[in-house]
Amino acid sequence: MPKQFYFWAALTWTGLIVFFCLIKSSDIPAIQITNLDKVVHSFFHLVFTSLWFFFFKKQINSSDVFKPLVVSFIISIFFGIAIEIAQTLFTTTRKGDLFDVLANLSGATLAVCIILFFNKYTNLNKV
Repeated sequence: MPKQFYFWAALTWTGLIVFFCLIKSSDIPAIQITNLDKVVHSFFHLVFTSLWFFFFKKQINSSDVFKPLVVSFIISIFFGIAIEIAQTLFTTTRKGDLFDVLANLSGATLAVCIILFFNKYTNLNKV
C-alpha cells in the first residue's frame, strides 16, 4: 500500500482520538462497565502506535523496524499526555487522569510487542 494510505489512516485515527477525548463527557454514552474507559484508552493507543509505525516504516523504506517503532511509540506517549493536558486546560467536563496516561502507555506497549512478535515470525519488510 502507498505511504499516503498509511498517513491518512494514522491521521484520521489521531483525529478520532482528539474528538472523543475532548468532547463533553455528557455526550459520550454511559456504559456501566468498570474501567471501560481505560480499555478504550489502551485500544486507542494500540491502534495509534500501529498505524503511525506503518506510516514511518513506509516513509523510511528500511528493513529496520526498530527506528519507526521507537518513533511511533514515543509520539504515542507524548500525544497521550498532551490529550490529558488538553482535557484539563480546554474542557469543562473532562479532566486529565494519570491512569489514562498509564492506559495509553499500556496500549502503545502492547502495539510494540505485537509488532515485534509479527516481525519475528513474518516479514514486515514487505509493508
